[in-house]
Amino acid sequence: MHQTSEKLALVRTLMEERGVDAYVIPDTDPHLGEYIPEHWQIIKWLSGFTGSAGTIVVTAEFAGLWTDSRYFLQAEKQLSGSEITLVRTDLTENPGFIQWLSKSLQSHSRIGVNGQVLSVSMFRKLKRMADEKKIVIDIECDLISPLWSDRPSLSREQAFDHPVSFSGIDRNQKLTRVRDEMVKQNVEFHLLTSPDDIMWLLNIRGKDIKHSPLLMSFAIIGMEQVLLFADEEKIPFIIAREFDKLGIVILPYEEAAGMLSTLRSGSGILISPASTSAALYSSIPGRLKVKEDVSIPARLKAVKNSTEISNLSGTMIRDGVALTKFFFGIERDKDLIPMSELSLTARIDHLRSLQENYLTTSFPTIVAYNEHAALPHYTATSETDTVISDDCILLVDSGGQYLDGTTDITRTICLGKPTGKQKADFTFVLKGMISLAQAVFPSGTYGHQLDILARKYLWEHGLNYGHGTGHGVGYCLNVHEGPHRISIKSGNDPSNIIAPGILVSDEPAVYREGEYGIRTENMLLCYEDEETEFGKFNRFITISLCYIDKSLIDFSLLDRNEITWLNKYHSEVFEKLSPFLEQDEREWLRLKTQEAGVL
Repeated sequence: MHQTSEKLALVRTLMEERGVDAYVIPDTDPHLGEYIPEHWQIIKWLSGFTGSAGTIVVTAEFAGLWTDSRYFLQAEKQLSGSEITLVRTDLTENPGFIQWLSKSLQSHSRIGVNGQVLSVSMFRKLKRMADEKKIVIDIECDLISPLWSDRPSLSREQAFDHPVSFSGIDRNQKLTRVRDEMVKQNVEFHLLTSPDDIMWLLNIRGKDIKHSPLLMSFAIIGMEQVLLFADEEKIPFIIAREFDKLGIVILPYEEAAGMLSTLRSGSGILISPASTSAALYSSIPGRLKVKEDVSIPARLKAVKNSTEISNLSGTMIRDGVALTKFFFGIERDKDLIPMSELSLTARIDHLRSLQENYLTTSFPTIVAYNEHAALPHYTATSETDTVISDDCILLVDSGGQYLDGTTDITRTICLGKPTGKQKADFTFVLKGMISLAQAVFPSGTYGHQLDILARKYLWEHGLNYGHGTGHGVGYCLNVHEGPHRISIKSGNDPSNIIAPGILVSDEPAVYREGEYGIRTENMLLCYEDEETEFGKFNRFITISLCYIDKSLIDFSLLDRNEITWLNKYHSEVFEKLSPFLEQDEREWLRLKTQEAGVL
């Protein structure tokens, strides 16, 4: 019997004992973040699926995984041979899991879910459906803990200070800014459930999660005190002493829910429903006045301060040096030693680790060869690892966490001679990337209003991609940072305005299933350009530094403006990176970045 089938059988036994007709398993943790500790990677344990977004629903007769288009091909392979069916949620004939439950369950059925890992937002959608069909929802239904005998333990690593030389603003100033906003919103308390908000506010970082320097924690901000719910052993004495001076009280992680019940009756409390679990929300007493919105730290940290922006220039140079050495090494060694996706992953991760202020990777490194590059979030494993050969498309999406910034960059290169179709696809993607990078737009512009700039040339040729065009990027924090993004699906919420100081990625793409994938990604910094009689206007500056493979460009498809942009960008790449390279690396980069059309 397949291992997944054995686990499903055990889950179904517990479902029957508890009287549950459908069990819902979100791929989240109590903080509802993107990257979660192994302790909470339930979907991976149950199904083998390793994507960062998904929900499994189990009934007596069916088990299905709902995920989005980024992971369709990956999920098909990872679920192969199991009893779990992939449900392609982006296709209209296959409804989301809530709609599926509505159609599949009878009235008076019972749905079980662990409310610790279900957001308030999702719970409300589920409850609306359940109420219409007179279905009961049990949010205290943890069927996994009794079954997962070898479950990984949570991290015991200590947090560390993120000094003002990196953060730019001290803890006290940040607390003052947040409290000033709380007064404007007429709330006495602010519940923080996203660890990255807490890390930013308190100028600390942790080691609880791979790829993101976070300490698993909750916090309640009051006008006089901050209650920090975390493992006290993880807070070094020197930091705890500083916290004490600022009225930051450290309490056990598990006491967050109980402490909510002690808050003064009639007080206003601000929460973020997208990152607050149903279980935690249910512990807020009815005598409090709950206000829901994006958290105040989320809005504040999205706009980088002058110190952060200044530091990022050095971070991008160091990151670009690592990338240059990596791509130079591929061309130098490809005919001398065997190279595979995994060996190249280890190589780029090692080269980054040698850079000053480096902490860790900012997400699982993607080195994807040919057809694997058609999987937007492919990560090589020992089972899928492929040896690199000539005449291939190689996509490398990687990034680093540094004390002075977070990076995310994708480059697609060709080893050998590209086909005409590959060059056309690459060039249409490049045109879109340049178009967004050169955007000038009025103050108050939303992310979805800019998305078309990156897709226009692809759409004109019947091409598209299923993910967003750009995501916010943290500063020594989450590589995917809200609330803003550049996406067709992002709306008109004020938090999605692309404002000066915001970092955002620029990453159009084309994926041809079974053949190859092409994505070119840089990070952009928004800044105020000018003010005219028609108002203020903003634009972007590209801050990532790495050459773009000209062998994949069909220059006949670029206009003069685009070629000028490429030449100017390449000139900057060489000027900033070359002083930190060896002589042979420098000469190689000179050729890669020489003016377009010069042989």
